Formats: sequence, structure tokens, C-alpha cells
Amino acid sequence: MTNDFECMTNEQLAVLYSKGNNDAFDTLLDRVKGDVFSYILVIVHNKELAEDVFQDTFIKIITRLQEGKYNDSGKFTSWAIRIAHNSILDIFRKQKTQNIFDPNYGDDMTRFSQSLYDDSKERNIVHGQVLSDVKRLMMQLPESQREVVYMRCFQDISFKEIAEITGVSINTALGRMRYGIINMRKMAKQHNVMLDI
Repeated sequence: MTNDFECMTNEQLAVLYSKGNNDAFDTLLDRVKGDVFSYILVIVHNKELAEDVFQDTFIKIITRLQEGKYNDSGKFTSWAIRIAHNSILDIFRKQKTQNIFDPNYGDDMTRFSQSLYDDSKERNIVHGQVLSDVKRLMMQLPESQREVVYMRCFQDISFKEIAEITGVSINTALGRMRYGIINMRKMAKQHNVMLDI
């Protein structure tokens, strides 16, 4: 049965789980947990808090799937990230402060790398440094810009989906991306960092 699951889309697995097939959820969780956790981590920038939000998010996902509150008209990962986004907002409201980000917490983003070049070790090293520089600059952006830049550049989420996840218009999402890129370029220029963004 596991082989059958491997051929299914995330959306099909979600529907199957909502109909009572618990094994379908195991496969689904394996597929999406990395994207959801990395999204949470880039927003809260604190590993322990990210783990708490991640657990809360998946409890909400399980509950909503079991209650039949998911339809397969959109991407499951985007739906899950929207729930994560709302879980983060809940924590902000509970703590009544935006100061939960710890800029001294170390750069956990360095463990999330994308290998775009496989043709030489030198290119991999250069790409890794550029990616590290981009992430470091991205983490200095205001939360709303950082969120959009991360989803678009590192998770390849469309602006339409970003708008849905964050509860803003597409134009607002595009604007946040634009200002995020402008701010990253300014920071890169100030620090003499060469970026291709």
C-alpha cells in the first residue's frame, strides 16, 4: 500500500486520510513537514518556538482533516502553511508583542540549502556562500517582507498562494517582495556583498 501512496498527490493523500486512512497521513507528513517547519522557523527565528508552532500546526491540520474541512481544490502544502501562518499569529497575539525574534539565535537557516549546481565543487562552494549571504540578509528584513521573500525564493510558492497564506492581496505580496529585494540590495551594498538578486 505504501507504493500506492508514493504515486498519489498530497491532495489525494489528504482526502484519503480524511476518510479514515491513517497510513496516508504518515506519507503526507513525510512529504510536507520540511517545508512547513522551515517556513515557521524563518518567521519566528527560534528553534524551540518553531517546534512548538509546528506541533500546534499539525494538531490543527489533523483536526481539520478529520472534520472534513479540507477540499482538494488547492495545493495541500499551501493550505498547511496557511495554518502555520495562523498559528504564528495566535502566538503573537498571546504574547502581545512582536519581540519574539532573537537576532542572536544563530543562523539555523544554513541547514536548509538548495543544490542548484552539481557540475563542480567550486560552483557549489560559491553558490553555498551566496545562499548563506542571501539568507543572512533576508533574516534582517521586517517580518512581513522576510516571510514573502522566503516563501517565493526558497519554497517556490506562487504570489497568489502567498497572498492566500498571509491573508493579503496579490499586490501587497508583490509589494512586500519588491521592498524586500530592494532592502536586501541596500544591505548587500552597505556590506560589500555581491548578490544576484
